[in-house]
Amino acid sequence: MDQIQEMIDKLGLNNQITLEEIPQIDLYMDQVIQLFENKFSSSKRNEDEKVLTKTMINNYAKGKLFFPIKNKKYSKEHLILISLIYQLKGVLSINDIKETLFKINEKTSMKQFHLEGFYESYLHVASNNIENFKEDVMEKSIDVKNEIDLLEDPEKEDLQKILMIASLANMSNLYRRAAEKLVDELVTGQKKKEK
Repeated sequence: MDQIQEMIDKLGLNNQITLEEIPQIDLYMDQVIQLFENKFSSSKRNEDEKVLTKTMINNYAKGKLFFPIKNKKYSKEHLILISLIYQLKGVLSINDIKETLFKINEKTSMKQFHLEGFYESYLHVASNNIENFKEDVMEKSIDVKNEIDLLEDPEKEDLQKILMIASLANMSNLYRRAAEKLVDELVTGQKKKEK
């Protein structure tokens, strides 16, 4: 149980770029990368992993995951969208992210949407998700231990970790599938509105 708590503590779950951390001035790409690297470096799995690169940002721009930049600078709105992309890319395909953010991009670029308010709501929900996650992982740890205790095997500790990995991967897949289903419904709804 203590090992699970230690693992949770090392995950850097509270790493989010807040609105207060986003500069009021537009940033060049190198500054954007530095901002993300400073904020999310503790969340990296290893030192070789990159949080954000020029190639990633260029691919997001080419893929139209965010509305076009002006004068090679990224506005506060762009940084919010890149932050959302950063969170979504671990689960969704680039195309699913594009479809998910399409309406927000369109409305934001036409100044018809308060992106900061939406992002603040996202941060609030994410904070609640972290607390729910911590409780859920601890409960799963107990369930896994109880299951492994039923087995008469001398390597219970390793088996417990393997079963916990399988359980967490299973939950991750269930959440990913639910997110993908919502993306499909969003796309279908947008297509109906276009007709």
